[in-house]
Amino acid sequence: MLPISSLPSAYGIGTFGNAAFKFVDLLADLKQKYWQILPMGPLSVGDSPFQSISLYAGNPYYIDLDDLVENGLLRIEEINSYRWGDSSDNIDYSVLYQNRYTVLWSAYERFDCRNAQYIAFCDRNKEWLADYSLYMALKYHTDNKPWYEWEEAIRDRQEEALTQYRLQLADQISFWNFCQYEFYRQWDALKQYANRKGIQMIGDVPFYVAYDSVDVWTHRELFELDSNGGLVRVAACPPDDFAKEGQIWGNPVYDWDTMEADGFCWWGDRIRQQAALFDVLKIDHFLGIVKYFSIAADETDIRAGRWSKGPGKKLADVIEEAVGDTKVIAENMGTVLPGVNKLIHKMGWPDIKVLLFAFNGKADNEYLPHNYTDSNTVLYVGTHDNDTLVGYYRNHTDYELAYMYSYLNIENKEQISDALIRTAYASVADVVILQMQDILQLGNEARMNQPSTIGTNWKWRFTDELLPEERRSWIRTQTALYRR
Repeated sequence: MLPISSLPSAYGIGTFGNAAFKFVDLLADLKQKYWQILPMGPLSVGDSPFQSISLYAGNPYYIDLDDLVENGLLRIEEINSYRWGDSSDNIDYSVLYQNRYTVLWSAYERFDCRNAQYIAFCDRNKEWLADYSLYMALKYHTDNKPWYEWEEAIRDRQEEALTQYRLQLADQISFWNFCQYEFYRQWDALKQYANRKGIQMIGDVPFYVAYDSVDVWTHRELFELDSNGGLVRVAACPPDDFAKEGQIWGNPVYDWDTMEADGFCWWGDRIRQQAALFDVLKIDHFLGIVKYFSIAADETDIRAGRWSKGPGKKLADVIEEAVGDTKVIAENMGTVLPGVNKLIHKMGWPDIKVLLFAFNGKADNEYLPHNYTDSNTVLYVGTHDNDTLVGYYRNHTDYELAYMYSYLNIENKEQISDALIRTAYASVADVVILQMQDILQLGNEARMNQPSTIGTNWKWRFTDELLPEERRSWIRTQTALYRR
C-alpha cells in the first residue's frame, strides 16, 4: 500500500511520472501482485483524499509535469522557476496549491483543444465532467468559497445562472477539462504498464462525500440537507480501534429512501466509473451500508450520535452488478457489527483482518491468524490510519507487548515488525497488504494519518534510497517462502 502522493518526485508530490513506473518495476522485482493506493480525487480543505471535491475527477497534482514537457506543453525552466517544498519526504500542500495550477495553466495555453482524443474524452465523460469543471471554475471565481456560500441563483443551480456562468467562465471550464484529460491519459498508461507487469491496482472508494463537493451541489436531494443546502445530520463514528474518543467526520449523510426510489442509480453510476479504473475496489466504511452512525450538524458531543439502519443488501446487490469483473473488498474494520460480516459473506466478498488489532492478550481474538476460518480474507498488517509497526512498538512497554512476544516467538521490540510480516505471509489469507512504511521499517514520523487531527496528515513521501538491496532480498525471500 502506497498512495500516489507518496512517490518520489522533484515537484513536491508523487505523480504518474517515471517514479510510478519504477515503483511498478520494484513490485514486480519483489514478486508482489497488488498495489493499493488511496483515493485519487481532487483535495478539499484538510488535504484528505477521503474528503474530495469530486468522486469522479482526478487530482491534478498527480499529473506528471515531465510528461507535459515531453509533449511540448511546458518548458523545464518554467517548472523549476517555482518552489515545490523544502523536503523530499514531506508534502507542502500550501505550496502546491499556490503554484501547481499556475504551471498547469501554462500547459493548457499551449494545448490544442481541437485534439481528437481530448474531444472524445470530454464527450465520453460529459455526464460528470461538465459539472465538475463548472464547479471548479466557480470556486475560483468566488475566491474558493464552498457552493453553499455562493449567491442563491447559482447555489440552487437555477438554469439561467448556470447558462450565464458557463459562458462567462468558458476558458476556465476548458482548463479544468484539460486537467482531467491529462490526469486520465497518464493514469491509463500507468495502469496498463502495471497490468502488463502482473500487478493489479487496488483503488479505495470513500463511502461518504465531502460537503463542499460537486457531487452534493448537483444532487442535494440525495443528502440530508435543509431547503437552503445546510447540513441537518453529519457522518460520525463512535469510539473504536482507530479513535478512542470517536470521530465527527462532518460529511452529509445520505437520504437512503430517496436513493432507493430510483434503484440507487447514483451509486451504480459511481461504482461503474471506479470499477473501470481499477482491478480491485476497496469499498471504504462498508458498515455504513448496513448501519450508519450520525450526529446533528450543530452537535459536538459524540455521545449524542445515533445508529440508523442503512440499505443493506439492496445496495450491495447494486454494487455487485456495477463492478462487473472488478473484484470487491468490503472494508469492515473498526466498529464491529455482526450484520456487516454476515452481508459480506452472503455476497461472497473477502473478509478483512488487521494484524495490529490482534494483540490484546486474548487467544480468541478474531484478528489472530490461528482463528481465521476462511482463506477468502484480505489481511492488513496495519493501515494508513494506524501507527506504523515501528511506531506501534515504540509506543508500548515490554510488559504491554508480552503476549505479542510469546505469540510471535521473539524476544525484543526490534524483532516485531519483521515477525508480523512473516506471520501475515504465513497465514491462510489469500491476500496480504503491507504498508510501504512497514517494509521500510519507519516510525510514526512516516505515519499517513492520525484520525481526528488535521494539519499533519497525508504528507509522507519515500525516496528510492530508503529500500536497500538487503531489504529487497528479504521481502523476495518471504514472498517465495510462503508461496505469495
